[in-house]
Amino acid sequence: MTEPPERPDRGPQAPGQVEIQQKLAAALAGLVPDDPSIPPHPYLRRHLAQHAAQGHVLDDTHVPPALLPWETSAAVRRLLAAGESSPLRQQWLQAWAKLEPFTRNLSPLSRLASLQLAHHAATARHLPPEQRGTPPEPFAGSPVTPLWSDCASAENLWALTDPAVTSLTSLTPRGPRRTLVVAGDDHGAVRLLRPDGTAAAAPLPLHQGAVTQLLPLADGLVVTAGTDGRITVLDAHRARPIRQIHHRERAWVSSLIRHEQSAYASTLLAAYDDGHIAAFDAATFQPVDIPLPVLESAPVLLQSTRLPGRADPPHPGGGAPAQDGAAEPGPPPPGTPVLLFAQHDTVGCFDGRTTTRCSRHPAAVRALLALPDGSARYVVALEDGSLALHDAAAPHRRLAPPTGTGPGTTQATALRVVEVENRQTLASASADGTVRLWELPALRPLHQALPGHSAPATALTSVTRDGHTRLYSAGLDCTIRAWPLSAAALHDPPPVWTPITASALSPPPMRLLATAEETRTKVWNIETGAERLVHEGDSPTALAWVPLGTRLLLAAGMSDSSVALWDLTERGPVSTVRELTGHYSPALCLVPMVDDSTALLAGGGADGRVLVWDLSTGQTVHSFSQHVLSVRCLASVHSRHGFLLASGGSDGNVRIWDLRQHSRAAGDGHRPNPVTNPATIRCEQHAVNDVAFFPLDNGGLRLATAGQDGSLKVWSVREEEQEERDGEERAQDPERLRDRSYDGADLVREFNPGDGALTAVTRFTAGRGRTLFAVAGRTGIHLWDATVDRPLLQAVTGYPVNTLKMAPQRASESAAPVLLATGEAGTMILRLDDKRL
Repeated sequence: MTEPPERPDRGPQAPGQVEIQQKLAAALAGLVPDDPSIPPHPYLRRHLAQHAAQGHVLDDTHVPPALLPWETSAAVRRLLAAGESSPLRQQWLQAWAKLEPFTRNLSPLSRLASLQLAHHAATARHLPPEQRGTPPEPFAGSPVTPLWSDCASAENLWALTDPAVTSLTSLTPRGPRRTLVVAGDDHGAVRLLRPDGTAAAAPLPLHQGAVTQLLPLADGLVVTAGTDGRITVLDAHRARPIRQIHHRERAWVSSLIRHEQSAYASTLLAAYDDGHIAAFDAATFQPVDIPLPVLESAPVLLQSTRLPGRADPPHPGGGAPAQDGAAEPGPPPPGTPVLLFAQHDTVGCFDGRTTTRCSRHPAAVRALLALPDGSARYVVALEDGSLALHDAAAPHRRLAPPTGTGPGTTQATALRVVEVENRQTLASASADGTVRLWELPALRPLHQALPGHSAPATALTSVTRDGHTRLYSAGLDCTIRAWPLSAAALHDPPPVWTPITASALSPPPMRLLATAEETRTKVWNIETGAERLVHEGDSPTALAWVPLGTRLLLAAGMSDSSVALWDLTERGPVSTVRELTGHYSPALCLVPMVDDSTALLAGGGADGRVLVWDLSTGQTVHSFSQHVLSVRCLASVHSRHGFLLASGGSDGNVRIWDLRQHSRAAGDGHRPNPVTNPATIRCEQHAVNDVAFFPLDNGGLRLATAGQDGSLKVWSVREEEQEERDGEERAQDPERLRDRSYDGADLVREFNPGDGALTAVTRFTAGRGRTLFAVAGRTGIHLWDATVDRPLLQAVTGYPVNTLKMAPQRASESAAPVLLATGEAGTMILRLDDKRL
């Protein structure tokens, strides 16, 4: 552990004081109720952890797990980071520290469930039930019981933001003023955050678009710029804007830097996406007229540097700059301040009189950084994922070979130079969400990639205090992560978890979990812990279990657009029953439809098509192509006439395919075409990420849709009597019901948990006929009672969950449904007890 930017204590304590704090912590821990439904005294909630830390007994005994769901100081993370590495048992405290930023507005019941899941993920990975032991008494009454874990914890989380952060900087003032991290978000607000990740002030709405640039100045001033073309000055310590210094309409600021024209003149330069550069005095913020390069109408990246050598006075006249196509006069003399600029695939420099091309690259330049060592060297991050080092004093000479190229590399989105063990090191934030460190000047990777974010990383900043440096990274997953930059912290970083691309949980009597990651498909027996490799060499995009009589098949959507059926009934080698074809791109979702007389499998793909295969023959029996964009989800429901199939996609529509028409018409000697008659729900949720059917006790039918806009909507679907009336009307007028639409009039209920885009939904029936939904958001799983429109629980995961499925149950397990939750950081299987909600 490393010391944080701010220590929670006020200095060393005398041995007698430490002993007193230990006695206080022990006495107060005995006052914590064993029953988690009874809230502890407010003093315990706010101060028990602090007493334990000051007594050097910050452990699970002196801060009981039963206290943590009620803990209100939001300081456990800070207290753990402030202490040195300790042999004390801190499993529950460490699990809670990773959840604190997510749980500040949750109920104690949600905190209780979230803490239990986090502790299970950290301590019981892959363990079968008989090896996990019994949870502490306070957690025996939790409504959520983890059965299986293979997932990462929320590592190095420093702050949780909503919306996403698009720019970062930091202020480390001298004197009594505190360090601040300044974050600009994509809704135009600027946030001021203390060293412990808490807000120092309310968000300041300064822009009408994303805040793309933050530039710190002296005395706590920060210049902000955004996609609205505005440039504003903010007093961060007083949390108030000072003035707007420029506004260029219909343009956005692509770069904002401080440029030293001479030893006595400093200017602010703002570059726009149309190639225009505006200059302002850094002290008065008034526009200044200085020589600037003439650039193309394209976004510009700027950096300021000075050529090495003895400084000479800059040219006073500021003559017309040479055009890029003119003859290149060579590098300017040593000591000259130069302006580096990047457009398209080219980096040039301007010395106040002439423009020189410094380097040209095989791909577009996405990030540009001048090294702050007075050497005129600069690093470029290219669109192809590579990094390169060049020298403005020696144009066209590359100092280090490109690094980071090859299959699987991702584009660097931000660059920053930081101190690691007294050495200048390059930090890069990547589109895959990781943070990487590179040795300078060789650009060799240092340590392992830091697995920060579940979405592209967008910005970097760093803070150095008392000899300790922390690197902060922001991402589109609405989190800010903090990385201690020390040899001890970087020697064994958290593992980079391979994203799970698909998962499925089998019906009883066996409990088999199938997962696909990278090039391996595995099956786990969660009751024994046994692992089985099913396939290697390709990562399926969708998985589904298909019980066919006495056989258990696993359907897998493959990268060649086929769907493979593997027989896993026997313990021997896995055999391929057959391959189903017809998609033009890989299947994104698979749903089996099997009963006594039917054995079908439906698949939805990125090609916008829904195919239905007959599993007995492998033939395609239906092909639906009404979706304009990719099909993201499928759901089916069975009635006395057969199956209904619902498909949702990126076009924002849900289409309901009546497969029962085919079976009934076949008996009458007719063959209607269900392709031309889907019922369409225009959901107005942007993309539809998941769908779920559920029948009503009165014979009616409902459909739930999880949307990209963050809403869960419940729709009314026609009943049996309405279908018969529709059939009669269709026989009389086939065009009348060709495109039936269930618009706003059929919206029954709507749920907005406020947790970003909803990625998955499933449902189960609780006691007294209640319909409960489990829906996945950006940070956790939400349980919602649709019968009374009431949120029940939020189980925090700390990362997005992409798949939620209720596993088929034995008759004896009907009161305790089992939920499969799969996210980018792993898989978890939970048992839900609705009686405890």
